[in-house]
Amino acid sequence: MQLAHIALDRLNISAANMRQGKRAPDISDILPSVRARGVLVPLLVRPNGSPESFEIVAGRRRYFAARSLADERGEADPLPCAIMEDGDDANALEASLIENIARLDPDEVSQWETFSRLISQGRTVADIAATFGITELMVKRILALGDLLPNIREAYRRDEIDAETARHLTMASKSQQKDWLALFADPEQYAPRSYQLKQWLFGGQSISTKVALFAIEDYPGLIVSDLFGEDSYFADADLFWQKQNEAIAARRDACLEAGWCEVVVLEPGQHFHAWDHEKTPKKKGGKVFIAVTHRGEVECHEGWLSCKEARRARETSEGDDNPETPAKPSRPELTGPMQNYVDLHRHAAVRAAMLDHPAVALRLIVAHAIAGSGLWQVRPEPQRAANETIAASLAGCKAEAAFAEKRRAVLALLSSPDDDGRVAGGNGDAFALASVFARLLTLSEDDVMRVLAIVMAETLEAGSAVIEALGNHLNVDMGACWQADDAFFDLLRDKEVANSMLADVGGKHVADGNVAEKVKTQKKIIRDLLAGENGRQKIETWLPRWMKFPAESYTDRGGFRTADQWARVKPLFASK
Repeated sequence: MQLAHIALDRLNISAANMRQGKRAPDISDILPSVRARGVLVPLLVRPNGSPESFEIVAGRRRYFAARSLADERGEADPLPCAIMEDGDDANALEASLIENIARLDPDEVSQWETFSRLISQGRTVADIAATFGITELMVKRILALGDLLPNIREAYRRDEIDAETARHLTMASKSQQKDWLALFADPEQYAPRSYQLKQWLFGGQSISTKVALFAIEDYPGLIVSDLFGEDSYFADADLFWQKQNEAIAARRDACLEAGWCEVVVLEPGQHFHAWDHEKTPKKKGGKVFIAVTHRGEVECHEGWLSCKEARRARETSEGDDNPETPAKPSRPELTGPMQNYVDLHRHAAVRAAMLDHPAVALRLIVAHAIAGSGLWQVRPEPQRAANETIAASLAGCKAEAAFAEKRRAVLALLSSPDDDGRVAGGNGDAFALASVFARLLTLSEDDVMRVLAIVMAETLEAGSAVIEALGNHLNVDMGACWQADDAFFDLLRDKEVANSMLADVGGKHVADGNVAEKVKTQKKIIRDLLAGENGRQKIETWLPRWMKFPAESYTDRGGFRTADQWARVKPLFASK
């Protein structure tokens, strides 16, 4: 290129200048410098059809600054210019874009227009990337905008749609773009944007090619590349799942051939929880679990057993002469759906037959209450004491001792190794349930009813309305199994109530004579009366109103839940 000073009236903006045709640029930042020193950096120009006329390829803002200065002064100095060869459109485009990128990043649509014209001039993607100092992927991303319909590009240029939406639309077919434009143009419709647009394009699933277990070249459908996300997606989700499931089945078969006793393929979306399993080697019966997400990712977990299976395996191996080498289980005979079919039909037949055998049903109910199952969960009353004093009082209760003795007898009937344990509240183990049921079938009706009574007693909820209902129905005599102890008197702290109790024990005269005394003093008098000490006549039997059936209050203040519970259910049992 040669350098020359060219008069202002011999210059105009070239069509190759990427900002040609736009409104006059903002020159406020460079105008003061041009006023003081003139234009120092040469403009890039080329001949424009005649030796005396040139067009500006790069330097548009400097040209407008010089024109503004000429209008102010009434005269114009020639501008320094570097003259390019005539007709080199590709070089002119590159020069314009380089100069503008260095000054201010053009919008992506403008870059696409320029890159596209460079491609048409014979430049390759590699050439453009090398020229502008960017990666080939960045060039491809810009050129991908060429896949957009003109109306979409213009909407993007005008900021009516965001960059993420435009980039997702580059993965859409022309028909999908037309459908989206129809939604976009209709004020009554909603055109999906951003991430929702990706879901719309892929029918609700955007499955990356990274998750495929099969060779991509074996996939016969369309694969859509997301240049902006550096990823690609399967356009046909159903076809992907067909190929992916075939690959999963092949991996399952390979694991079985490798010696794994069982391979469990979890349903899509079903998680494998390591905390609910134990690591178990292949030679001890460990399984392979294959987990599949809804997005197509596949994970293989080798050498695991559920906690129940691992426990059962340990129990089995204890009686095996050589537990280190268990027999290899055969492959499952039934598929999952076939097993479900067999299970449901057998279930229907058995439960219909059971209706004619109520005695068997009774034993099965008791077995469920004892061992639990996948559908039954029976919890014994925990009898949680608020403090150690209450716990100690309950431990010394006559009723608790009598109950414990009868429970030990029932545990012996069930051949339970834990003589002091509870009967009800098993963990739902199916084998344990069957074992208890088998044992109950050997017992007489009377013995089964004894077992049932213990189970029901263990699972009665303390403080509930049913306790009040049952106690009144059975006419429970609290005096036979309870006496006022130290814990009772320690917890008695209400002066009004203590005086009322004193009236119950010693009479109204004694209570009135001590009405102003401290609670401690009144409790001492009650204890003396019950023990016949300190000159007091002994009272043989006394039950506080709280402990009777039905329970009664000492005051009108309320707040006695036991009495409230009975008042609520009493009408149900009035006729009885």
